[in-house]
Amino acid sequence: MTTKLKITAIKPYPVWVGTRNQMLVKVETDDGIFGWGESGLSGREKAVAGAIEHYREFLIGRDPMQIGRIWQEIYRSQYFEGGRVLQAAISALDIALHDIKGKALGVPAYELLGGKQRDRIPTFASTGDEAEGEVAIERARELRAQGWQAIRFFPIGQNSKDIFEPRESIGATATMLNKAREALGDDVVLGIDYHHRLSVAEAASFCNKLGRGVLDFLEEPIRDETPEAYESLRTMTDIPFAIGEEFASKWQFLPYIERGIHQFNRLDVCNVGGLTEAMKVAGWSEAHYVDLMPHNPLGPVCTAATIHLAAAVPNFAWLETRVPETKLGFDNSDFFPVQPRLDGTDYPVSDLPGLGVDVNEEAIKAESFRFWEAPHLKRRDGSVTNW
Repeated sequence: MTTKLKITAIKPYPVWVGTRNQMLVKVETDDGIFGWGESGLSGREKAVAGAIEHYREFLIGRDPMQIGRIWQEIYRSQYFEGGRVLQAAISALDIALHDIKGKALGVPAYELLGGKQRDRIPTFASTGDEAEGEVAIERARELRAQGWQAIRFFPIGQNSKDIFEPRESIGATATMLNKAREALGDDVVLGIDYHHRLSVAEAASFCNKLGRGVLDFLEEPIRDETPEAYESLRTMTDIPFAIGEEFASKWQFLPYIERGIHQFNRLDVCNVGGLTEAMKVAGWSEAHYVDLMPHNPLGPVCTAATIHLAAAVPNFAWLETRVPETKLGFDNSDFFPVQPRLDGTDYPVSDLPGLGVDVNEEAIKAESFRFWEAPHLKRRDGSVTNW
């Protein structure tokens, strides 16, 4: 490549895919090379689209190869920097620029991140948020028989659309997990995602109801706004914590990494600031012996970008995959004819230039945005609780 590229268009596409919207972004250049990115702020896609449309006003004409400089300019050239909406927009743009640069140089995106450290990306599978009790244990048995070494459960009541009472959930969930460990044996990794629905006291009570060694990770038991609350919970249990999927910068990770609060980073490349910011968090985590266990609840663009991150870093555990939740339809082949595909329980690392994912733009143009809102959960006394 001898000519200097210029960004000529940035197109946000908030579109309905499967059972939820995806916030896809296409960045085009004057040489015909284009890249795709994705934002992770589910349920607030129009806010992200507005931010991208704003950034578009000064990014047209810029050199897309200067990924780090563009990141800094988008972040720093405003008084009210950061925040989850703006960082989700930056994430999508950053991922698309990596796709462009890889295609322009004829190399997969992982080469831009230091090269490939692994050829296959191990995953963890979930029992599904509709499976409870014995049904969830049976699903876990099926996943184990299919080869998964790491399996995640969801709490009793996770799928409620109306009422969620934490104290009613923790006892029944602990009973389920104790039985699951006995049924599945000690050579499988078991975790649970409590979706930040508990208080510190509730989370501590839950942990105390579990047998020793039952859980290998507890994901998002409480909200993340106050690191000191997590530090308090840390003194009450020795179960490893997996947190960080909501974090929208390296600065949000700072107290958790520096204070040794958690053991697995649920980093989301589509929220944290793209691959540029994710690599900084990964290096920082490596220095503190914290492994990455990336959040991956979105579409194939997110999956592809995360696979390249996982290939390039040494401190990696498992990538989230949606098996057996294929009914969600997020990986619709009509929209994404070329996308990462599981080979057994691993994702092979693609050697295609850029991200190695293809988006049928005409198909997504035909799909409109649909209003979607997470359930507004209440406790039995009528007060609002966390979703």
